[in-house]
Amino acid sequence: MRDNPRAQWVHLLAMLLAALAAMMPIVYPRPASAEGGSATILVYHRFGPTVADTMTVTTPVFAGQLSYLHDHGYTIVPLRDVVNFAAGHGELPPRTVAITADDGHRTVFTDMKPLVEKYRIPVTLFIYPSAISNASYAMTWEQLAELKATGFFSIESHTYWHPNFHVSKRRLSPANYKEFVDMQLNKSRQVVEHRLGGRVTMLSWPFGIYDDDLIAAASASGYLAAASLDRRKVRRGDNVMALPRFIVTNGDVGKRFESLLPAK
Repeated sequence: MRDNPRAQWVHLLAMLLAALAAMMPIVYPRPASAEGGSATILVYHRFGPTVADTMTVTTPVFAGQLSYLHDHGYTIVPLRDVVNFAAGHGELPPRTVAITADDGHRTVFTDMKPLVEKYRIPVTLFIYPSAISNASYAMTWEQLAELKATGFFSIESHTYWHPNFHVSKRRLSPANYKEFVDMQLNKSRQVVEHRLGGRVTMLSWPFGIYDDDLIAAASASGYLAAASLDRRKVRRGDNVMALPRFIVTNGDVGKRFESLLPAK
């Protein structure tokens, strides 16, 4: 009995499709990333055995926060990686966190440094040079150089003496205010570069104060990114000259600390 021509044609087509499928590469799903998601930037100020003020995080609480991040699968990356992510360049691991510390308080050296070295994590420090080796609460230039030499700390600008730009703008003429802003931005960068080497390209806005004119002045001064105190997570497309950060306090433990972090 002769085979059905239609059945033969269907069988031939099926074999051809199977052969083509075998030749096509297998496309595996891409690993999860923070693209289209968010990252968290935390900012600390000072540490110690007790809560001296609202900006103090006790050293045991800080140790517990780092332990939580480590044990729950968060990835701590250099701040520059988050800047690139916000600018639309590259991707981040899931549950990304960047850690910063403002002001250059001496407890960054005495209390923060040992824990950073224990967990081997990157930290960005924003300092204002007028206080360094001068104010009793601040680190010395030698201590900052030692921090930088660890390879875990990068040191950036927090302006020259941490002014309140709102107050300065009210007190000064427009021309004098512009000159003052330029001095705060340029002198800080120049002093840090001279004292510690390298290039300073990031800025933390004092008191979180910024506006379009300040951003323009910072960009003209050579800064490529800046951090604010806007309390939210960083998303792709955010303005890299005003990246949001969460101020960490001693009460940020448990669920309260978890709420600052990227979603699981």
